[in-house]
Amino acid sequence: MSQRTERATEPAARPDLHVVARPAIDIANAERAAAALLRALGLDLDDPDLQRTPSRMVHGLAELLTPREFTATTFPNDEGYDELVVARRIPFTSLCEHHILPFSGVATVGYLPGARILGLSKLARVVELYARRPQVQERMTMQIARWLDTHLHPKGVGVVLEAEHSCMTLRGAAAHDATTVTSALLGVLRNEDRSRHEFLALTRC
Repeated sequence: MSQRTERATEPAARPDLHVVARPAIDIANAERAAAALLRALGLDLDDPDLQRTPSRMVHGLAELLTPREFTATTFPNDEGYDELVVARRIPFTSLCEHHILPFSGVATVGYLPGARILGLSKLARVVELYARRPQVQERMTMQIARWLDTHLHPKGVGVVLEAEHSCMTLRGAAAHDATTVTSALLGVLRNEDRSRHEFLALTRC
């Protein structure tokens, strides 16, 4: 995602904030590179069972690296709603930027509204926006929180991610079933004990 997209116009001036996916992946070059890599790893790509593996490999990775375009629809908070809005257990899959191996889990994303509220499905889209790129979980957690803070100007934001990293469970330490939890709290959810405890309690329900 370009810096231009992440710093898009504030929704109060433009309620339907359009978020654009990154440039198209060069599939043909990626398939040639994938074939060279697999051969270097000792795979026989003349084997009929493996002949289409470079193409499948590239298309699978391309899907994990390409967020869908979406319009971040916001609405005036006409009723003055002043309680938490929380979407729980949003599934996501991303790629560890150190090993290009997947990590998968669930996100809980919430905010305490200010002048505007966000279409609920867009909370899941923002998670996908930052998941579909080479990532580390800590950075992804903060990016989601900062996106909401920048584009909604809420009173507070909370994000909790729990994920299983295949680079830790399938190799190296081989810590099977281990999960990693990260959190980011902004505004009153960070600074006020009652609001922080309420949000964290909702993430455990």
